Amino acid sequence: MKTILHKSDSRGDANHGWLHSKHSFSFANYYNPERMNFGALRVLNDDKVSGGMGFGTHPHKNMEIISIPLSGDLEHQDSMGNTTVIREGDIQVMSAGTGVQHSEYNKNKDEEVAFLQIWVIPHTQNVTPRYDQITLNKADRKNKLQQILSPNQNDAGVWIYQDAWFNLTDLDAGKTVNYTMNKAENGLYIFVLEGSVKINEQQLDRRDALGIIDATELEISALEDAYVLLMEVPMDLA
Repeated sequence: MKTILHKSDSRGDANHGWLHSKHSFSFANYYNPERMNFGALRVLNDDKVSGGMGFGTHPHKNMEIISIPLSGDLEHQDSMGNTTVIREGDIQVMSAGTGVQHSEYNKNKDEEVAFLQIWVIPHTQNVTPRYDQITLNKADRKNKLQQILSPNQNDAGVWIYQDAWFNLTDLDAGKTVNYTMNKAENGLYIFVLEGSVKINEQQLDRRDALGIIDATELEISALEDAYVLLMEVPMDLA
């Protein structure tokens, strides 16, 4: 098993006033040749947007774009005709495919919105753009794994054009979950949203991440109450 440790304070830091973003991988003005991606996981941005502010209409193409709100209300509009609001407990996915334009704004004037913006490189190019959004049951992740994304339309969570699986878990201190890889050749990128966990004697604290390659199963133990996102993605993009 090989591991790659990304401490919280090693991420790129972009503060634009209305937007404060932490970049796990190279993005916009943050460039680190050693932090371009983790396999098919290309972008993991930890974004906070001030009240009433947001991202104006902009294009995307051939990328799977996933948004996971952490607090507040984020309003989405796109060229497919969707106008929606996503909130904590939701997950949103957009397959950009042949091309789509969208905007994202903090719906509220008096409070911040925080969300994760995640990009996954798809295995199929130039698909018809699509949009989906669901509300997750938080109880389904209490001291267990909750699948929130997969390649399969009929599975729990949303789906994307890639052999990727995302899970959330909300662990009480002292509790443990075991993760088994869906595909042996995939890698697993674990991002601690809150709290502290231990994985194979490696302690991860809030916003730390650990990439794991060449593993079939691993154990995650909560050193204190912890909220964790697990992203299994292909490592070979050929």
